[in-house]
Amino acid sequence: MEKVDLFDLIERIAALIRSEERKKCTAVGLQSVHLQALNYLSRCNKYSNTPGALTNYLGMTRGTVSQSLSLLEKKGYIKKTANINDRRVIHLELLPEGKKILEQAQPAELFIKAAAMMEKKGDITNYETVFANILTALQKANQSQSFGICKTCHYFTTMDDSFLCGLTKELLSESDSEKICQEHTVVLWQF
Repeated sequence: MEKVDLFDLIERIAALIRSEERKKCTAVGLQSVHLQALNYLSRCNKYSNTPGALTNYLGMTRGTVSQSLSLLEKKGYIKKTANINDRRVIHLELLPEGKKILEQAQPAELFIKAAAMMEKKGDITNYETVFANILTALQKANQSQSFGICKTCHYFTTMDDSFLCGLTKELLSESDSEKICQEHTVVLWQF
């Protein structure tokens, strides 16, 4: 049996997910970039809900992201708020209407069906780890930020009854600790 090319597999998976995403976006009058922005805002913490972080996460130009955010704000899906400590920093908030649109347009059904088929066949053996390792390798090769889950970060600290970001020295809510962060630093294991 011929060896399957990993790049071809990843590219095909991404194409199928994006195809499903475009269908869903068309149904709700959005483009893929709009849905991707809404999805990111539903998953990011307080350090990462800025236009700059979204731009880095999506790997798009500031202009494209800025236009997308303006449209989403006009439609009432997001809200922009200036930071109280630094008025130059803008925070983005996903509004209830944005959450509703995101739920309607999620392409996850296709992936959920495929995963269920794999589980029935017994073909899944810790696929989350495999895909996480592939993603980490791609990010390192691209020298891009990891945007990992806050509580898996090198700087994340658990205190008696709260959480702390060791980088910013700020307290974290449980909700923020479970979301993605642009400041995420992979934990380096010592052997």
